[in-house]
Amino acid sequence: MKSSLSSLLTSLLLCTFASQAASHDNMNATLWYQTSAEFKASAIQTYQTAALQLPLAIADKNWTALPSQTSNYQQLPLAIIVDIDETILDNSPTAAQAVLLNAGYDPKRWDQWVAMAAAKAVPGAVSFVNKAEAAGVKVLYISNRECEKRAGATDSCPQKADTLRNLKTVGIEKIDASQIWLKSEQQGWSSEKESRRLLAAKDFRILMSIGDDFGDFLPDVKKNITPEQRSALVDTYQDYWGAKWFVLANPTYGSWQTILKQPNSQYLQSVPATK
Repeated sequence: MKSSLSSLLTSLLLCTFASQAASHDNMNATLWYQTSAEFKASAIQTYQTAALQLPLAIADKNWTALPSQTSNYQQLPLAIIVDIDETILDNSPTAAQAVLLNAGYDPKRWDQWVAMAAAKAVPGAVSFVNKAEAAGVKVLYISNRECEKRAGATDSCPQKADTLRNLKTVGIEKIDASQIWLKSEQQGWSSEKESRRLLAAKDFRILMSIGDDFGDFLPDVKKNITPEQRSALVDTYQDYWGAKWFVLANPTYGSWQTILKQPNSQYLQSVPATK
C-alpha cells in the first residue's frame, strides 16, 4: 500500500512539473535550442562561413568590422571580437532549469552555474576560434558575464577564472585571462559593450564580430528603441552580415525581448481578417 501511495504521489508530482514546464514562456525556445538539428546546423553554418571569410579579412588591410574604426588601423595586430554566452558557451541548461522550476532568471542560480564551469561549446565555435588563433588572430571575449564578489571569497571577480576554466575545458587551445573582458571588470564596462569595442580598436584591427545579441554589434540597440528601428539598422549594415558580423540564433533570451513593451501580443502580425 505504501509503495502504491508513493508511486501515486511521484506520478502526481511529475504531472505537476510537466504541466508547469509546458506552460512556461521559454519551454519551446529552450527545447528548440537543446534538441533541434536546425540549431546545430545553423551554428555550424555560421562558424564555417566565418572561417571562409577569415583569409579575405586577414589579407585586406582596409578590412575592419567596426564602423567606428576609420583610420590608423591598417598596421595594427589582428583580432576578432566574440561574445561568450550562447556564442561560444551553451548555457541552455540554466534555461531548462528555470522551465522545470517554473521560474524566471535568478542571478544566484546563474552565478552557481558560472562557478561550475560546466557549459558545453556551441557547435562549430571551438574549431573556429582555434583556427583563428592558429592564423595569428587574437580572439577577444567581450562578455556581459558580471564580475562580483562571492561570499567567503577574496577575489573581486571569481567569474573570470571560472570562465577561463570553462573555455579551456571545451577545447580552446590558446587563451589567457587578458583576452576575457567581463561586465563591471573595469569602471565604465556596463552591459553596453561599445566602450570595450572602442578599447579593442585602439590596439587591434578588428576583423569580425560574433555574437547572439544585436548589442554585440552596435551600440544603443538594447533599450529605448523599437523593433522597427532595429530592423532598419539591420538593413543599414546589410553588407556586414555574413562577411564581418556573424549572429547566432538565440530565442531563449536577449535584447530582442527586453525592448518589447507589454503586452507582447501587440507585436504579433497575424493573418488579415476575412470578410
